[in-house]
Amino acid sequence: MNDTPAGIEDLLRHHAPQVLGALVRRYGHFDTAEDSVQEALLAASQQWPAEGLPDNPRGWLIRTASRRLTDQLRGDSARQRREARAAALTPRDAFTAPPPGESRAPSADDTLTLLFLCCHPVLSPAAQVALTLRAVGGLTTAEIARAHLVPEATMAQRISRAKQKVRGVPFRQPGPADRDQRLGAVLQVLYLIFNEGYTATSGSALHRADLAREAVRLTRAVRGLLPRDGRVTGLLALMVLTEARSGARTGPHGELIPLDEQDRTRWDRAAVDEGTALVEEALSQGPAGAYQLQAAIAALHDEAARAEDTDWPQILALYDLLVHRAPEPMAELGRAVALAMVQGPRAGLSAVADLEDRLAGHHRLDAVRAHLLERAGDHEAARAAYQRAAGRTLSAPEARYLRMRAARLLPPAGGSPG
Repeated sequence: MNDTPAGIEDLLRHHAPQVLGALVRRYGHFDTAEDSVQEALLAASQQWPAEGLPDNPRGWLIRTASRRLTDQLRGDSARQRREARAAALTPRDAFTAPPPGESRAPSADDTLTLLFLCCHPVLSPAAQVALTLRAVGGLTTAEIARAHLVPEATMAQRISRAKQKVRGVPFRQPGPADRDQRLGAVLQVLYLIFNEGYTATSGSALHRADLAREAVRLTRAVRGLLPRDGRVTGLLALMVLTEARSGARTGPHGELIPLDEQDRTRWDRAAVDEGTALVEEALSQGPAGAYQLQAAIAALHDEAARAEDTDWPQILALYDLLVHRAPEPMAELGRAVALAMVQGPRAGLSAVADLEDRLAGHHRLDAVRAHLLERAGDHEAARAAYQRAAGRTLSAPEARYLRMRAARLLPPAGGSPG
């Protein structure tokens, strides 16, 4: 859908989970229904720009996908009996657009149901992300493959295997017993999608705006269904506050600009205000977990008019809570930076050393160590650490930035190192 006008593309992605939910509720066959929805989305992306939007876009998609689904079922003799059974259960006017408010119209809860289904425990995290982007996000296999820098055939196999694994899983939200556990997986998948969009782990672009935007959209949809869940509100706040800085993260040639050097007048102040309000709401909705605390840290960064105005003692206190409640190496690495800003670079370097075993070989460990060594005045060691980090990252913009930092520390010609 890359050549589809943005407004139509957004409309298609908005309706995709509702259309899929309608088909799965009506016919079952999640895997076949999902293929039919993708075909309907493709048909719409080709026809609507030329012919104009139908009066009821969702009804058009349901009719088109339903016809493709029944065509597939008719073409498979082994499924003819199930097709007849499904047809007998289908309302006579199945191919007409449901009028507003009618109970058989696709429920908004279908989005959440699909997210739970795509994040079923039988799937690996990579499969959960891919299936969520396809079934709930409405992205094509080719778009998902490009986002993950793998061949389209490889991604098609991954998605096909994922759909086979959840085939037969009832299309309903999990019961109260495991809902919290499954919601955690849903939020983790959305968090991973956003992080990959905001700072791509590989490739030539630093920011994959389409992935970040899709993660925000889906998280808004989850919050619309679960408005009083602090984890959901906290994750949305974190995304909004982080994405607010995206316009200042790169220079005119795509080069990375670190947080403390960004032109903060280019930050999206409306997004900062929204994110800050969401943080306050999230912290009032129960005990603060990882997403709420990360969002509160992001809010403190965004509220500082200048880098030197950042409230580092408060950020360190929040990191202390974060690593206590959700011990995770990257959170501890962030705490090491905050510790250095409060107690000095040597304190931060000591904390970084404690993470050596758990983050061995990760470029971010070397990058943070290099930054702290530079602040401590050990330019030769900092230069070596920057070069190691540049060699370990798969992101071209990050590698260029790290090599530039190393080059800045080279001694002048004929001078002594230091």
